[in-house]
Amino acid sequence: MTTPPLAPYPHTRLRRVRQSDWVRRLVRETEVRPSDLIWSMVVHEGEGTIPVASMPGVERFSVKEAAKAAVRARDLGIPAIAIFPHIDGSRKDATGSIAADPDGVIPRAVKAMKDAAPEVGIMCDVALDPFTDHGHDGVVEGGKILNDATIERLIEQGLMQAEAGADILAPSDMMDGRIGKLRAALEAASYQDVMIMSYAAKYASAFYGPYRDAIGSAKLSAGPNGTGLGDKKTYQMDPANTEEAIREVALDIAEGADMVMVKPGMPYLDILRRLVEEFRMPTYAFQVSGEYAMIMAAAQNGWIDKDRAILESLTAFKRAGAAGIITYFAPWAAEKLGG
Repeated sequence: MTTPPLAPYPHTRLRRVRQSDWVRRLVRETEVRPSDLIWSMVVHEGEGTIPVASMPGVERFSVKEAAKAAVRARDLGIPAIAIFPHIDGSRKDATGSIAADPDGVIPRAVKAMKDAAPEVGIMCDVALDPFTDHGHDGVVEGGKILNDATIERLIEQGLMQAEAGADILAPSDMMDGRIGKLRAALEAASYQDVMIMSYAAKYASAFYGPYRDAIGSAKLSAGPNGTGLGDKKTYQMDPANTEEAIREVALDIAEGADMVMVKPGMPYLDILRRLVEEFRMPTYAFQVSGEYAMIMAAAQNGWIDKDRAILESLTAFKRAGAAGIITYFAPWAAEKLGG
């Protein structure tokens, strides 16, 4: 699109439309609404709520408290909640064997939340890392993450979540081909209405640390004889790459993803914008734990204005083209933004 020529100053004074709040609102190009937010929430196996030390203001919710939170989300106009489990370390093993437990904390939370507020969508993380004692997202053998063996476990987990009543399954593992396999399994089990939001462009980022604290994920092991399992770089994406993100997203869409996601959020706004323009698919940004923690830490030190920083960050995602934002700030932001 060609931009028409502007009249020279003083006939053009761009500050005219900034001079008062009412006119700034009138010409505003980007708006964030509660309906743009997905509340990122951690649920635990015990009772009550437990503060997360590295994420001031964030708590782990019991199943009962998660159900109350679903009602709160409905009342605030938040359309969906993404839930992640905190599992006691004594119950974890090398294969993440309880990930598909139909009586586990995730299916119990899904059922309780849907009973309390059926109007609120529930999204479940499909991944093994909260359940493994090594902290990786897949099955490990010989110092390697096994792609196809991991997918088999993920399908079991996803079908269990669908049976519990989850509306959206969100595979975050970054195994090749998992979207197509999961979609086929859902169709075969008559869960054709269950949606898939793929973690399509998930980067091997330094911004996930507080989340691992929140879910009690094991510190990544370097593996026997230094086999290189001390990070997730063999399956999560290199932060230096853009073209690779295009290929990842194209494959996931072709395999049956209904929505796609970029994770982390703000350091990857360029990726988000390009994916939106390239595919015209519902594309979401995950404002991850490290992004949350940085804003809160700076605010607590008096270095930034918390309210303005949060709303500015959420606006950045929408301005870049996000259909919505997965964020721990969702309930706070929804209260500020109103209906």
